[in-house]
Amino acid sequence: MSDAAQPTAAEVRAAAEAVKAALDRHLAAVERKSGEEDPAVYEAFNQLAAAAEAYDELLYDRYDEVTPFEIPGDDSLPPYTGPEEPHAISVLIRRDYTVAEPHRLLAQAQRVEAADTVAGTGIGENASGTVPGALGVLFGEFEPDEIASRHSEFGLEEGDSTLWVMAADEPADPGDWLEAPFEHVDSQRIVCRFDVSAVFDDEDVDDIDDVDGDLDDGDLDDDDLGTGLDDEELEPLDATDR
Repeated sequence: MSDAAQPTAAEVRAAAEAVKAALDRHLAAVERKSGEEDPAVYEAFNQLAAAAEAYDELLYDRYDEVTPFEIPGDDSLPPYTGPEEPHAISVLIRRDYTVAEPHRLLAQAQRVEAADTVAGTGIGENASGTVPGALGVLFGEFEPDEIASRHSEFGLEEGDSTLWVMAADEPADPGDWLEAPFEHVDSQRIVCRFDVSAVFDDEDVDDIDDVDGDLDDGDLDDDDLGTGLDDEELEPLDATDR
């Protein structure tokens, strides 16, 4: 970073003062909280986290130093305010993959295309000859859950994934969300979410107390890996499947 782009000492000092003020506001909110999910405490927590993160960044940019605090991301869910008895739900899913073996992906798509060529499906001749074309063939033939369970057969390597369950008052009218399926997401209507990420899976596995010494990877499920509603290692919602 050039000197011209660096924050001034006064800007760093102002950010430090902002952290002090945010600490006072957070403590005051905690002292006055009305319950376990007091919105004032939630707001003060987020303000403190934002102020601390801004100070940490300016401190590093100016002095090449950091604070000893781990700044949490704003990825926890707010208190649920949806209907007590939802009549409908929306399930939003994002799964990321790496195309680890393009030749395997192409071969599988070509087998599908050769065995099941149907006129009028939108699959053109030799559509499976490119990686985008092969992905279109496979995702057009198989359900996303089947691809998730057989990803290695298709030359794909799993990345992070997240699943959100959102409560609704009534089912959506057919077709009314298709143009922008994830544009209007009310985080306060999220009933639960489940996440899988290499960022925290290894840490969670290390924390499991294997008393008998006979725990192997095959014995772990999502709950063991900490993939529940109360997790703080939750990714921002940006689903690509529904």
